[in-house]
Amino acid sequence: MNIAQNPNSELSHFAVNTPQVFEIPETFRETARQFQEAMMQYSCAIREFKTKLEVLNDELSMRNARNPIEMIKARVKKPKSIVEKLQRRGLPLSIESMESNLDDIAGVRVICSFVDDIYEISRMLERQDDVTIIAIKDYIKAPKENGYRSYHMIVEVPVFFSSSKKNIRVEVQIRTIAMDFWASLDHQLKYKKQLDAQEAAEIGAELKKCADVIAETDCKMLSIRQKIEEKHPTQEE
Repeated sequence: MNIAQNPNSELSHFAVNTPQVFEIPETFRETARQFQEAMMQYSCAIREFKTKLEVLNDELSMRNARNPIEMIKARVKKPKSIVEKLQRRGLPLSIESMESNLDDIAGVRVICSFVDDIYEISRMLERQDDVTIIAIKDYIKAPKENGYRSYHMIVEVPVFFSSSKKNIRVEVQIRTIAMDFWASLDHQLKYKKQLDAQEAAEIGAELKKCADVIAETDCKMLSIRQKIEEKHPTQEE
């Protein structure tokens, strides 16, 4: 059985990658309607959160004469991945278990131009009184061993339906363009089954070096931008 999802609206300066069709695994067939409703709700939570980001981006572009957000990507986790994650954790295979235990079913990735944009966006989100911060992991200040860098937030946002309001969790990843490019290569490495252990280790070591170079480049680019702004500050009309 397939579940069709309404596509999210998008602005011309945003790219949104959200799957449009969900295949229900056998585990959820008895509760297909409830599962369809849950996926719809997560999709709506993404739409609500994207709107917040678009508003912030428009405001900051007016203030700073540039767009701090280059791109927004969004996705709802695939049913197969949901089932596999619940099984790995030894959790019940139910919609209630899915909603209570998984924080990354709805995911939004925010691609910024500079490192300071990441922290400015995150601070603005934290100040919004209808956004509840559940957890924060700063992999920029404390990168993973493989070199991965990104700023992660788990948030809850209210979504208003016809007769109710529901707080829904969204995983947010905020990173620079360079960090996102690196992460895509690292993701490919993890899922290339044909690589043997030695090949994977060698490529992993090369990627770690690249991650360090990218981090240094991000810092240098930020420094250059700040020098330009010091000499030529933005003039508000």
